[in-house]
Amino acid sequence: MSAHTPTTLSHGSCTLVGAGPGDPDLLTIKAAKAIAAASVLFVDDLVSDAIMAHASAEARVVYVGKRGGCKSTPQAFIEKLMIAAVKEGERVVRLKGGDPFIFGRGGEEVEHLREAGIAVEVINGITSGLAGLTSLGAPLTHRDRAHGVLFMTGHAKPGDSGPDWRQIAATAHAAKLTLVIYMGVSSVEHISDELLTSLPGSTPVAIIQHASLPHQRHALTFLKDLPQCIADEKLGSPSIIVVGDVVRGIAAWQVEHGQRLVA
Repeated sequence: MSAHTPTTLSHGSCTLVGAGPGDPDLLTIKAAKAIAAASVLFVDDLVSDAIMAHASAEARVVYVGKRGGCKSTPQAFIEKLMIAAVKEGERVVRLKGGDPFIFGRGGEEVEHLREAGIAVEVINGITSGLAGLTSLGAPLTHRDRAHGVLFMTGHAKPGDSGPDWRQIAATAHAAKLTLVIYMGVSSVEHISDELLTSLPGSTPVAIIQHASLPHQRHALTFLKDLPQCIADEKLGSPSIIVVGDVVRGIAAWQVEHGQRLVA
């Protein structure tokens, strides 16, 4: 049998679950059921206590913090723990903020688990890139303002130069696309400088921190003012940066005729 062919090595199971952006009411019913049924949960930093309340009191909870810019549990060690727990017969849930397959390293985990002969189920969660702008009353796509959307990461792994922001800006401008940038706060000056090579400085931008949570904050600005806005308003991680004309759909933007607002 090929090493890449999933099979069940024991009575254990493994499910990757998206916890959504943070608001427990945005957790899917299927995700809540999987959390409740788990005997072992490997949990990321951004998963709230309210979501963990769905877990069984008898379940073993292992916090394996993964947050950009912070000390994190090594990915290889997390995968080793998951494989060992499944082989021991546990009902394993890997609980991730947002969606496991959108900048959640879920793809890497599935590949390594399958190589170990373990079948994996994936339960999607609402990604913060969608929830953030939705919370402000604006869409990511719009027939008049955006023909599509690009989900991008502003954080590259060591040795990787990261996205070609100039090419992305040219494509977004030509194809009328919304840019949703995750983990971009720490490199916002570089990103905005590169985007300005093809996108107008007057392109509207929304920055949403702690999307969907009670302490969510946001700011509205223009691309040319983006780094200064983030610095002035002390917006940090985790934040989503949305670049494009869809931001004009935010009611506050319309009221202020494009002037910057903070909430």
